[in-house]
Amino acid sequence: MRAIKYLLFLTLPITVSISFIQNGWLTFLPVITFFIIVPLLELFFKPKNNNFNEEEEEVEKNNKFYTHILYLAATLHLFFLLWFLIFVHHQNIPLIDFIGKITSMGMMCGVIGINVGHELGHRNNRMDILIGEVLLLSSLNMHFLPYHNAGHHFNVATKKDAATARRNENVYIFWIRSHFQSYYQAWILENKKLLLNNKPWYHYQNRMVIYTIASLALIFQIFYFLSIKSLFAFILAAIIGILLLETVNYIEHYGLLRKQNKSGRYERVKRIHSWNSDHVISKYILFNLSRHSDHHYNGSKHYQLLKSLVESPQMPTGYPGMMILALFPPLWFKLMNKKLQALQKNNEY
Repeated sequence: MRAIKYLLFLTLPITVSISFIQNGWLTFLPVITFFIIVPLLELFFKPKNNNFNEEEEEVEKNNKFYTHILYLAATLHLFFLLWFLIFVHHQNIPLIDFIGKITSMGMMCGVIGINVGHELGHRNNRMDILIGEVLLLSSLNMHFLPYHNAGHHFNVATKKDAATARRNENVYIFWIRSHFQSYYQAWILENKKLLLNNKPWYHYQNRMVIYTIASLALIFQIFYFLSIKSLFAFILAAIIGILLLETVNYIEHYGLLRKQNKSGRYERVKRIHSWNSDHVISKYILFNLSRHSDHHYNGSKHYQLLKSLVESPQMPTGYPGMMILALFPPLWFKLMNKKLQALQKNNEY
């Protein structure tokens, strides 16, 4: 029964289905729900920092229903993507409705395509990783997997990491730097791995080669079997999903840096090197993504087991509210730089 609360993610496909079949302002219902209604509600719901005890953790660790929820999310996402592409191909849609429906599909790409792809991409069985790859392909963001696992988790909270926002770096600059730098570094990581095994960069074991071919093949198939209009809508939705991911990256690590010793070696990753939120609505919708410090402390830990810890720096609200705030850099800097100063004063990082 503890797993049931994560079915709150269904709020997204429900609102997206309304967006697809309705016109006017209702085409923006997912955006209204997640970036207006949810942030307002989270002002009134007290954050919950409760964790499983050891016995409960052992039970929930082996509860397959949590993974089945991810499979459900993945299935729904692919269904909605196909629905979206066919609908756009066959219908003449007014511009405002077209924008609303693309934005709604973009929400699916970010919240389910990339987020669930991220969770499954950390698993240690090939089937789950494959599903994660398909989800990331559906958002044209497959490079995320090699960079996130081998680059971001290794270099997080350092200036080497593409996905760690610098203090006073605004989110719009971060979008560009993080996305393209992580893409470049994903190639570097894969090339290094092959070089160590005396294989050329173009070898089939280079995931970036396979991922690039898969992305180009998907783009070609949408164009060939549907239309340029469907392809245009798909690329815009994927870009929205990627921007949602990069905004999440921005708020998760903004300004947090690991200490270096005299030789330049960084301290190990601690639970103080990610911003966290225990606000319940967005926490359940995003499969505990907001308990991000524990995720970095143990990347293979399944989402339902992630803990809230007192030493982790806390956001004043949930992810949707923080993402909106990040779009207004002067307000963001005023709030978050003050929090960074307080952490430094207490020698917490």
